[in-house]
Amino acid sequence: MAAHRRSTDDPVWAKVLIIGLVLLFLGLVLVLPLAAVFAEALRKGLQPALEAISNPDALAAVKLTLLTAAITVPFNVVFGLCAAWAVAKHDFAGKSLLITLIDLPFSVSPVVAGLIYVLVFGLQGWFGERLIDHDIKIIFAVPGIVLATIFVTFPFIARELIPLMQEQGVSEEEAAVSMGASGLYTFWRVTAPNVRWGLLYGVLLCNARAMGEFGAVSVVSGHIRGLTNTMPLHVEILYNEYDFVGAFAVAALLCLLAIVTLVLKTALEVAQPAVRGRSGH
Repeated sequence: MAAHRRSTDDPVWAKVLIIGLVLLFLGLVLVLPLAAVFAEALRKGLQPALEAISNPDALAAVKLTLLTAAITVPFNVVFGLCAAWAVAKHDFAGKSLLITLIDLPFSVSPVVAGLIYVLVFGLQGWFGERLIDHDIKIIFAVPGIVLATIFVTFPFIARELIPLMQEQGVSEEEAAVSMGASGLYTFWRVTAPNVRWGLLYGVLLCNARAMGEFGAVSVVSGHIRGLTNTMPLHVEILYNEYDFVGAFAVAALLCLLAIVTLVLKTALEVAQPAVRGRSGH
């Protein structure tokens, strides 16, 4: 029987061709468009781009985007930990349904997600009249934006943690409980340390999606300038008004936030094996 052929045994020309095609694809689809965003933002110089970002409406959009992410991410951390713990560590009726519901936002269009909240909390929605009677505003206000963002982002952390907790198994938890440890103590001292890198990775992905979400937020925001526009919505408004420098300046700021997220993600991937190596795992 012939020895197993490794990918490293491929001819040099095949390696060069494949790597070249990958780099060409990434250059055309990823690097070139990103470079075009920054080039367009700086087309008239740095000062106009800074003025576009420091505009009161732009600053309001930045603040709302950061506020939405600051509320969404901690909520999803709690939900993701609880959901992953339930799915990976316990067997119960409806477990498959829970997993399906966690994955639901991956298959539902964000626009549909926004329409769902309009149907429930809008003026003509199920609870619309009752909310008006109590002077509670959800749609076309910050609460609606936060709810829509939570809907589209809540799978990210749970989906990062579930396979990690399943791989970890239950033997360590069972040992801790048999020694008299409480459930909460077992979680914080046994389970959490084993999934901390996955949790951080999920937080980064969740935060990036929360700041960049457009479809669901567009439906529930009402596009009220200076009040309910997040950064992606503000970019759309400026672009539709033919303020291309302003639109691309804010878009460049979003790209910078995405790049920071990517750098942190890479740093975590590099740090994870190093920490594991020092800990002896």
